[in-house]
Amino acid sequence: MMKRSTFAVVIALLAVGGTLHANEKPSQYPGGNGGVHSLRGATELDVTREADPLKNFPEQSGPIESDYVYQPPLVPHTIRHYEMSLNANKCLSCHSWKNAKESGATKISVTHYQTREGQVLSDVSPRRYFCLQCHVPQADATALIDNEFQRVDALR
Repeated sequence: MMKRSTFAVVIALLAVGGTLHANEKPSQYPGGNGGVHSLRGATELDVTREADPLKNFPEQSGPIESDYVYQPPLVPHTIRHYEMSLNANKCLSCHSWKNAKESGATKISVTHYQTREGQVLSDVSPRRYFCLQCHVPQADATALIDNEFQRVDALR
């Protein structure tokens, strides 16, 4: 009996919510009826807009300074056309312990060779294999939104 009454209350709430939603006025976005306004601008839903120009990734002479403690290091070079798949990881051709000395690149951290349980592996851990989950190239681009971010005092 209790289950039926609870079920009836849930159904009633859903019906009321659906009625309220149906009576709401549609949002008005700049760019026309039904358009979506986002950080990339106003666009109609059925129109494919032209892609933004590619960003400039200036070559750095060395690593980019961190802005906060435990920040994954930023990539100081372009990674355009780098293959990153289950079968290949272009980053490891320079940054692995085996290749870093010869290429002059920064070695990846020893933590990238450990499992969650701390077991040391002979190769990069699967959970650390896809570098771009944490490490990103630093583009020479304007900020999408205004912000007041300040670097950690200890890193100034």
